Amino acid sequence: MGLIQAVAGAVGGMLADQWKDFYTVPDNLPPTAALFAAVPHGTNAGRGSNTKGSSNIITNGSKIVVPEGYGLLLFQDGKITGFAAEAGGYEWKSDDINSKSIFVGDGLVDSLIRQSWERFKFGGQPGSQQAAFFVSLKELPDNRFGTQSEIYWDDAFLNTQVGAVTRGSYTLKIADPILFVKNFVPATYLQPGQVFDFTDMDNAAASQLFNEVVGSLAPAFSLYSNDPAKGNRITKLQQDSVGFAKSLSDAVENAYQWKSDRGLVIAKTAIVSIEYDANTRELLKTVQRADALTGARGNANLQASVAAGMQAAGEHGGAAGLVGLGMASGMVGGLGSLQQPAAPTAEDPVAKLKKAKEMLDLGLITQADFDSLKAKVLGL
Repeated sequence: MGLIQAVAGAVGGMLADQWKDFYTVPDNLPPTAALFAAVPHGTNAGRGSNTKGSSNIITNGSKIVVPEGYGLLLFQDGKITGFAAEAGGYEWKSDDINSKSIFVGDGLVDSLIRQSWERFKFGGQPGSQQAAFFVSLKELPDNRFGTQSEIYWDDAFLNTQVGAVTRGSYTLKIADPILFVKNFVPATYLQPGQVFDFTDMDNAAASQLFNEVVGSLAPAFSLYSNDPAKGNRITKLQQDSVGFAKSLSDAVENAYQWKSDRGLVIAKTAIVSIEYDANTRELLKTVQRADALTGARGNANLQASVAAGMQAAGEHGGAAGLVGLGMASGMVGGLGSLQQPAAPTAEDPVAKLKKAKEMLDLGLITQADFDSLKAKVLGL
């Protein structure tokens, strides 16, 4: 007894013409709607004339159309009695021995959902009246996050703590509708006419998720920037929506068990802005300079800098100007003897790093030696 799968994957006009009266999703749903009651659709060629409001009670012989991207949950006395994960047409039969009372569309039912069913399954025989609800299996967009002040995390590349104010959005996916309904959705939303929407700021459960995401941002940034597979570069984050979504999903799972307790996962993220604090901005500028003066590009930059310096010295100081570049001894004869001994100056950190990089490339020092020197020179 339960749901009989009449037609799989056919939810268009042909099936609607065959079934003049059936239950399906309400009209004009927002794209962020996650859970809502089924509604009856009447005649008018079977294509969406909602004639009976939000009465979602099905009885023996009721027909239900499940559109693509949605799952169907059946309830009796507050307990889940059935779940259909595959789009198509279904008929509820309370006395047909060939019907499936638990799952329909078995090929699309995740193993996680099966485990949840075993934990919460309805112990008795489903009765003749069932309440029908739809749950979205799509990515639900426009879930916002943002921080009002800096958050801080340890950055492997900069080898220090960095801070930033950030904002963006993410898409949510209901991976396990049974866990989602049993453990997270308030009872007020399991009524006709109610729509559970993650973006509704009057939804206390959705507001809780927002707070938990904000609380997980610092660990998520740390996970991302300390992952060698990401190159330890936080600057890649805005180009890697899926990679950072994995870090953010792992962070909220570690802290709040979204997937294992609530059946929710973060699918993708979009970082709108990252505004680093003053110290971090200075560090990034220093690292940028150091990166520009390494390898072949560094040699080109260095040569261009020397050429520009020689030109400026020649234009403004003639031969005397070249003395400051240490090049006048072979060009101006005894002029050098008239110069006062120059006071020793500290070695330029960029030049020091360049020399160390050349030694690293020649195998004269190890990568650890270079990293230690780099951290010391940059003051990290």
